[in-house]
Amino acid sequence: MTDTPRSVFDFEARTLQGESVGLDCYRGKVLLLVNTASNCGFTPQYRDLEELYQRYRERGLVVLAFPCNQFGQQEPGSAADIAQFCSTRFALSFPLFDKLDVNGPQAHPLFTFLKEAAPGILGSTAIKWNFTKFLVDRNGKVQERFAPIVPPNRMIPSIERLLDESPSAQ
Repeated sequence: MTDTPRSVFDFEARTLQGESVGLDCYRGKVLLLVNTASNCGFTPQYRDLEELYQRYRERGLVVLAFPCNQFGQQEPGSAADIAQFCSTRFALSFPLFDKLDVNGPQAHPLFTFLKEAAPGILGSTAIKWNFTKFLVDRNGKVQERFAPIVPPNRMIPSIERLLDESPSAQ
């Protein structure tokens, strides 16, 4: 990672299997990064996120899920528990990362970057709840932040716009 991150491609995260992945492997893709939880009222959005991924992955969309237990302890399970839940309940095929913090002193640097790049309502950087979504263009630049209550299908116009854009020279 560089000293001053300029894009999401400057970060690494661990998969549910414990493998460290540089997000630069998604260079040239449109990314939808979501903090998730298995026991949340918004958990059915997993189904909609999978539908988006299936519909647009051939055009370059990748959904990345980051489980988080900071909101109402709604993701208490182990990595194996999360993987089994997501596979059994929702047949998810997009990448799932290891549980992490999105707020506070232990927040993963990726989420600190996302929050600063796309503040919420009234400029707040804190993530308020599970299933906050960040849409990132093919160059790794954060374009939009969507609140948990925004259903994934409402993001389609923004996703399609970014999918239709070519990445600029880095």
